[in-house]
Amino acid sequence: MASWLQTPAGLYMGAWESAQFDRVVSDVFGYHGLQLGLPQLPCLRNSRIRHCWVAQDHVLAPEGHAELPGLYADSVALPFPDQSLDLVVLPHTLELSLDPHATLREVERVLVPEGRVIISGFNPLSLWGQRHRRAQWYARLGIDNDFLPKEVDFIGYWRLRDWLRLLSFEVEGGRFGCYLPSVQSPRWINRFAWMDKAGDRWWPILGAVYFLAAVKRVRGMRLLQPVWKRGKAHSASAVPSVNSGKSTAPTSMRSHPDDTA
Repeated sequence: MASWLQTPAGLYMGAWESAQFDRVVSDVFGYHGLQLGLPQLPCLRNSRIRHCWVAQDHVLAPEGHAELPGLYADSVALPFPDQSLDLVVLPHTLELSLDPHATLREVERVLVPEGRVIISGFNPLSLWGQRHRRAQWYARLGIDNDFLPKEVDFIGYWRLRDWLRLLSFEVEGGRFGCYLPSVQSPRWINRFAWMDKAGDRWWPILGAVYFLAAVKRVRGMRLLQPVWKRGKAHSASAVPSVNSGKSTAPTSMRSHPDDTA
């Protein structure tokens, strides 16, 4: 996958995904963030979180992403305690994982309540997805017709939403992108550039990749608000009002002539 990202199609896809990550992570606040997988994509470069790491299974982050600390990490056994991260980004991590279910459960474990997870993946319904399926069929016949990396195992967008729902995540938003055919020539990529604008309008669910953001919800949890946001307490007793023209105080509270003697 790392070498494929350096191809014309990989650079085209990486530019679109980086723009989506930059847009979303800038609105996520907290203390600790993690990018799990594909350190070649700088997904957290626009994050406002102070402490961020980039990790990949058994591979230290390369020099190209040296602005963030790199670490060794197994996606199904992250070296973080429960409820310790505010943000986790997964650029194609689930479809490259040997056990995507376990990876997603591990992400749920390390996220704090109301923490965010941001995921990108290939869309099996796209032109790229159809090309990848044909390549797998050709591979059984001994014919090499690969376009996407061989290790990619598609996870559909709606299937992923179901997985997140089972883990008490609430999907905040998602979108599709990269509507070009499966071409690797820069000339043809530029020639088909008009399809990106048309795809967003006419066939939005057929983009080559999808982008999804979700928040971890915890049932029964009530967030505490600052004191200045709480409503004003109402007094049980009525407060007498003063009118310049006539006294409105109750009879029992008015002074009598005998009282002033």
